[in-house]
Amino acid sequence: MGKKNKKCYSGIGGQAVMEGIMMRNKNRYSIAVRKPDQSIEIQTGDCKQTTTVWSKIPFVRGVYNFIDSLTIGIKAMSYSAEFYAEGDEETAFDRFLIKIFGAKAEKVIVGMTVAFGLLLAVALFFVLPWFLSALLERFISNASLIAILEGVIRLTIFIVYVLSISLMKDIRRVFMYHGAEHKCINCIENGKSLNVKNIMKSSRMHKRCGTSFLLIVMVISIVLFFFIRVDTAWMRLLLRLALVPVIAGISYEILRLAGKFDNWFINLISAPGVALQLLTTREPDEQMVEVAIKSIEAVFDWKKYLSENFEYDPSEEGWLDEDDADEDEFETVAPMNVAEEKADDTEEENTFESIEPVKETITIEPESESAGADVDAGDDEGDNDVDANDSFDDGDDDADDSSDDGDDDDETSVEELNRLLDGFTGRIDLGDYR
Repeated sequence: MGKKNKKCYSGIGGQAVMEGIMMRNKNRYSIAVRKPDQSIEIQTGDCKQTTTVWSKIPFVRGVYNFIDSLTIGIKAMSYSAEFYAEGDEETAFDRFLIKIFGAKAEKVIVGMTVAFGLLLAVALFFVLPWFLSALLERFISNASLIAILEGVIRLTIFIVYVLSISLMKDIRRVFMYHGAEHKCINCIENGKSLNVKNIMKSSRMHKRCGTSFLLIVMVISIVLFFFIRVDTAWMRLLLRLALVPVIAGISYEILRLAGKFDNWFINLISAPGVALQLLTTREPDEQMVEVAIKSIEAVFDWKKYLSENFEYDPSEEGWLDEDDADEDEFETVAPMNVAEEKADDTEEENTFESIEPVKETITIEPESESAGADVDAGDDEGDNDVDANDSFDDGDDDADDSSDDGDDDDETSVEELNRLLDGFTGRIDLGDYR
């Protein structure tokens, strides 16, 4: 069974929502949410807007697809929030919209939310930097320097904004699901079968991430505003607002190229956006990965994709589990058995043989990062890791008991050993390696 050593573009996109993930493939999308009772609710729908001519014209499609993705994303976020809403009471504003627009009230609310989000983004990342740079004109007369400072202010505001929201507790949970979304897509595009083990080993960074898109927008705006200039302040503001769709269109095409090609140049221009994802993604737990799997399987036949792009043969028995074979063999190592077989050896041998199993146990533990988020994974594999650690501790106790017995039999040897160790700065103690 052959497999190409490559990475294939899948065309899948996604977004993290409250306790869930939205996945999108061509004209279909799905939303999978982990409900409070721990069951997974899945909703699917059509993206009819993708069939229009505007979604196929280069540079124009960037603006259109951005607004379309923002609309679907807000719908997905609202859907997931319904499962965790503390009250069902309608506000006076909701009743007003329902009275005016009837069944279309939900679409009106989503449209208003999209419009408000776009206005807020333009005001924060375009108008505010322009205003602050205009204040600097009183002290700096060089137009080129003013343009550079405006770009620096814009980039600083963006990074501070991302850093600020990453510190919020609820947003950290969303960022963990964001990491699960990236891991799931990376697993498929690297030719791995879609299971929890393979996904957990995949990278949580992806070149087609929305974080990278926003950073590209910031950089492109700096370049365009540096070379396209007007004299008066109000004309500069008008120019910046008029160029927002152009900037979005160019940024979309760059992001699209980054997702389809993998070479040194693409990786170089993608590196800043990928680095920024260290703030907007977190390592997920296995329950979050399970939600990602449900979401992607609802709109994407990943088995067919692997067969067509990585030369897998679905008719060959066991091909889906081949990536887990080595890991399963690795997990069969039992530190308890090692400790029991060496219990009668010298103290130095027990010490150094105890160090190696500790390293093995750490590398197979999947829940180390998610523990800080107060998440109860509730899976069998995590329990096995704990059992392995407990067994190893028992082995250490046996080894220590064996060493104590040797001390009682030969106290003179211990005293001589202590005199030899007095010349060293410290002693080797098994407790230091736990």
